[in-house]
Amino acid sequence: MSNSFLELLESREVLLADGATGTNLFNMGLQSGDAPELWNTDEPEKIKALYKGSVDAGSDLFLTNSFGGTAARLKLHDAQGRVRELNRVAAELGREVADKSERKIAVAGSVGPTGEIMQPVGELSHALAVEMFHEQADALKEGGVDVLWLETISAPEEFAAAAEAFKLADMPWCGTMSFDTAGRTMMGVTSADLAKLVEDYDVPPLAFGANCGTGASDILRTVLGFAAQGTERPIISKGNAGIPKYVDGHIHYDGTPELMGEYAVLARDSGAKIIGGCCGTMPDHLRKMREALDSRPRGDRPTLEQIVEVLGPFTSANDGTEEGSDAGSERRGRRGRRRS
Repeated sequence: MSNSFLELLESREVLLADGATGTNLFNMGLQSGDAPELWNTDEPEKIKALYKGSVDAGSDLFLTNSFGGTAARLKLHDAQGRVRELNRVAAELGREVADKSERKIAVAGSVGPTGEIMQPVGELSHALAVEMFHEQADALKEGGVDVLWLETISAPEEFAAAAEAFKLADMPWCGTMSFDTAGRTMMGVTSADLAKLVEDYDVPPLAFGANCGTGASDILRTVLGFAAQGTERPIISKGNAGIPKYVDGHIHYDGTPELMGEYAVLARDSGAKIIGGCCGTMPDHLRKMREALDSRPRGDRPTLEQIVEVLGPFTSANDGTEEGSDAGSERRGRRGRRRS
């Protein structure tokens, strides 16, 4: 197995991850409701173009087109019997693109949520969740990914099941949750909760953090929440390119490339080591992020007030933690620069 990710993590002060998968594939012709993972075999050249777009824009790593690659998600498209094939090919295409690059590029195997609610609230058992994540992890490993990348998780039970599965697959991993409900995940996890949670696993993630969520301001408040716990584990920040708006029948994210450049610098200064974009983030955004990270010196850790001034207001009054509530409320009303 290649160790590009480990080498990059150890040798670089900050790593630029990739941008959106869905947004870019929709621009290539993917239809709403279709499974992106099926394009790994049906449209392999487009998937390689997706990966290459990030590499050409300056990313140090990119995620494979396998977010919905568990049996539970693929079952929605009658493809639950193709878990190994679709994930392996996603990784192989990524490996091909990375290995052709003149610089070191890491391939991260994307693993998203199962879409099921776990026991005791729902019906998905821990054992079955581990089995599904293990199946996907083994396929991504077979395809040649450097690291597994758990993302957009809301429930600690699902995070734990994936961690166990990755241990069974004997693969290093990173993990992010989506803090999209007033600074918490949908299942109530706070930034402080996750910072503590990741230290409890037999094999903890190499890096942890947040992805998706709401706007760029909000994810930086979450990153500050991680850093406030005193963690020495590298922090990940993969924020959306602004706020989604419905324009002419399509979802459009209003974050400009220039705004995402500002976001990248603030994410670094807030304590993130791996910085990328999520929904709405295109190669043009990544280029500005790369340029900003390379050209602007590291600054002091920003205050919430400074984040609002540069990126605009938070979408909620606080970050979901008792300690952060007052600080967030004080600054909620301040007006910042427009996002569009």
